[in-house]
Amino acid sequence: MSKVSYYTPEGLKKLRDELKQLKDIERPNASRAIGEARDKGDLSENAEYDAAKEAQGMLEMKISKLEDTLAGARVIDESQMDTSKALVLSSVRIKNQTNGMELTYTLVADGEADLASGKISVNSPIGKGLLGKTVGEVAEVQVPNGVMKFDILEISR
Repeated sequence: MSKVSYYTPEGLKKLRDELKQLKDIERPNASRAIGEARDKGDLSENAEYDAAKEAQGMLEMKISKLEDTLAGARVIDESQMDTSKALVLSSVRIKNQTNGMELTYTLVADGEADLASGKISVNSPIGKGLLGKTVGEVAEVQVPNGVMKFDILEISR
């Protein structure tokens, strides 16, 4: 059974496009590679055939995992979002109590996380620490060298 995860319309489209690419282009290419390797003779000593079969197995596993993710994917209606607390798709401006550094993160599903663009997964340590918090609260995040504390300065969509 797939677990439910929330995506933006763009994130869901990206997942669907990737699945279409895998099924419509990569899968036929894998089948063709197996056919070409099979035509080269004795399968018991054919490393190319073995590699092609293994690549096909990995591709099918990736397709299956993506289909499972899509089965549990839900699009978030941003107009219904509560901005009083940090939720999926909230942009949260925080201040590190230790060094005073301010950061802004957007909380997203695992598949959309991209630290370079300020998008962190709700399942990451910081994401988990921020979820459900309101402006003025302190988020305590467990990290390998202890606990980091962040002041929640602002929450927006």
